[in-house]
Amino acid sequence: MSGRERVLSGMRPSGRLHLGNYLGALANWVKLQDDYDCFYFSADWHVLTDRTDVSDVPANTIEMAADWLGAGLDPERSTLFIQSLVPEHAELHLLFSMVTPVAWLERVPTYKERIEQLGITSPSYGLLGYPLLQSADILMYKAKWVPVGIDQVPHIELTREVARRFNAAFGPVFPEPDAKLTEIPKVPGTDGRKMSKSYGNDIELADPPEVIRAKIRPMVTDPARKRRSDPGNPDICPVFDLHKIFTPPADREFCATNCRTAGFGCLDCKDILLKHMLPPLEKIRARRQSFAEKPDTIKQVLVEGSRRARAVAQKTMTEVRDAVKLLP
Repeated sequence: MSGRERVLSGMRPSGRLHLGNYLGALANWVKLQDDYDCFYFSADWHVLTDRTDVSDVPANTIEMAADWLGAGLDPERSTLFIQSLVPEHAELHLLFSMVTPVAWLERVPTYKERIEQLGITSPSYGLLGYPLLQSADILMYKAKWVPVGIDQVPHIELTREVARRFNAAFGPVFPEPDAKLTEIPKVPGTDGRKMSKSYGNDIELADPPEVIRAKIRPMVTDPARKRRSDPGNPDICPVFDLHKIFTPPADREFCATNCRTAGFGCLDCKDILLKHMLPPLEKIRARRQSFAEKPDTIKQVLVEGSRRARAVAQKTMTEVRDAVKLLP
């Protein structure tokens, strides 16, 4: 591991992951293990930023970690940990809050978005400060790269500013991280909207083949194809977005041509998609299932990963305390 550049990323433990989570982040995390020293964590403190009922978090953490392991994250090659088992994150967040102007936090786009989306009338300090807790998560491990989608880039920019501000005040402790932009494919849900658990249009990594088949077969297609004989347009069809991800070029082109010429019906097109989509997902599901049946093993992986992460965090915090010089 030594000598490799470090990558850090996290997910909120909101339960089982779906295809959009996998293709948008997790598949990339798995690939990064080959070339980087990877730290991936369950961001459980972040759940508290917009709700206080967290009774589902322990079970959700195990479900999410089962998906991670099923998808191919390897505890031997990556450090998988739980944020709240590394209390140093909270200490660093506190120190960062002393040097970070409130205006910096108020201008992070997701702050206003969350307030509007959730209809929050009196936002907590935690919600305002959650990008700063994110900065502590990243800088704690002196990560060189943070894999994110384009919408998360302002968070990395804030982290760079916080590192500069802290270093200017107390001395050069933190390197500035860079965003590793992840190309997030368009993953439609079964109703054509973006795949989301809250829409109930998702395909879970835990779904067996018969469930995936039952979700895909009635999936919405090009609205112009009301009858089997109507030609369609694959460019606006959500099913074709999935073909772009799973189906090899020759079969994909075959589907596009038959769609445009009404050579076959939407169910024929979906059957070709399922032929290519089910085998790789079944591999993940079966591996996931073998872990999910042993929740104690998953917990052990996370506790051991948290111990490793904490050793790194303690080293960083020794440097931080030496720089801040509060103690006699």
